Amino acid sequence: MNGIREGLIPTVLGTAVTATGYALKQNRKVDSMISNTIFGFGLAHIVLGAIDLFEHR
Repeated sequence: MNGIREGLIPTVLGTAVTATGYALKQNRKVDSMISNTIFGFGLAHIVLGAIDLFEHR
């Protein structure tokens, strides 16, 4: 991939997953453990993607 910096895809994916987890947290019908797991999974992708972005400048 020529034009895409390494770490950008996991960061964008993590942002989308975190937003989904946050939206599920607002919905009282969804179990809080599921929404917290999705939210945390998204945050982990953001952190790991950001590490790649800064590491491979």
